Amino acid sequence: MSDILTPTEEALAEAPSPTRGGGALRYVLTKIGGGLLSFALVIVLGFLLFRALPGDVITTMTRGRPATPEQIALLERQFGLDLPLWQQFLNYLGDLLRGDLGDSYVYRVPVLQKIEERLWPTVLLVGVSTLISVALGLWIGTRSGWRRGSRFDRISTGVALALWSTPTFWLGMLLLAATTGLFPTAGIVYSDTPPDFLSQALDVAHHLVLPTITMVAVTYAQYQLVMRSSLIEEMGADYLTTARAKGLRDDVVRRKHAVPNALLPTVTLVFLHLGFVIAGAISVETVFSWPGLGRLTYDALRVGDLPLLQGTFIVLAGAVIFMNVLADLLYRVLDPRVRAA
Repeated sequence: MSDILTPTEEALAEAPSPTRGGGALRYVLTKIGGGLLSFALVIVLGFLLFRALPGDVITTMTRGRPATPEQIALLERQFGLDLPLWQQFLNYLGDLLRGDLGDSYVYRVPVLQKIEERLWPTVLLVGVSTLISVALGLWIGTRSGWRRGSRFDRISTGVALALWSTPTFWLGMLLLAATTGLFPTAGIVYSDTPPDFLSQALDVAHHLVLPTITMVAVTYAQYQLVMRSSLIEEMGADYLTTARAKGLRDDVVRRKHAVPNALLPTVTLVFLHLGFVIAGAISVETVFSWPGLGRLTYDALRVGDLPLLQGTFIVLAGAVIFMNVLADLLYRVLDPRVRAA
């Protein structure tokens, strides 16, 4: 009895034998170079974009308090805002190359320190919601695609499309109104929580419920729909027909042949989408007052804190670029058909 070859295995078998080390290295360097170029453009765009916004930090800081022109000029010199724009950019670029993101105008601490304080709440929220979204999306997408046209498929696809098109902030506010008194509506822990690890962990988990549900409800749908589409495309492949003709059970055909090949686009999408999820956490963290990078960005935008805005923008945009490059490299590793091309 001959073995059944999936498309991935066929690509490996048909790939030419000479080594492709040079081509692989060229591919990696091209993707990394493209990512670095995108990051450089992000730095320039971030510098110019936030200076084009209406209002400034001096006006915000002196609002409601009398300030003489001399005091305003002193503040501008202190923050370097009296320099020509090109000189401000050169100073900013020089500090950035040294790993210095500047000092926050409002918090009066280094921007990097403030970002480090707010990074882990965002990583926790995005990590938990992504794991749940991927598991839920893959499971529903597999079952929906394998039973295409069934009642489960119609209902789950309709729900996914509805949730995918729902604004995240609106869904968050709806959950806040619907669960009043059941879950915390702000922060990450209560101030009076005992300091032991178990109490703190349970308190964080309690505060995490609503933000996680909001992010999962919007993001799982994309994984489900892509997995469903990929599986439906695989179901008509010749190797599945051969597997069934050999007497393999339907669940074995699905689990060992169809799903592994249908997973490739979805796995790539997970890494590609992760950067956008991190950047998209701004609305969720703002609605639930979650003390992460998203909330920090909103607060910095509200008061016009330029160094903090630039720092958070670079971190969030850098995460998107890094995940895009990683997704491209991972897809080449996972799918031999790309390497054989």
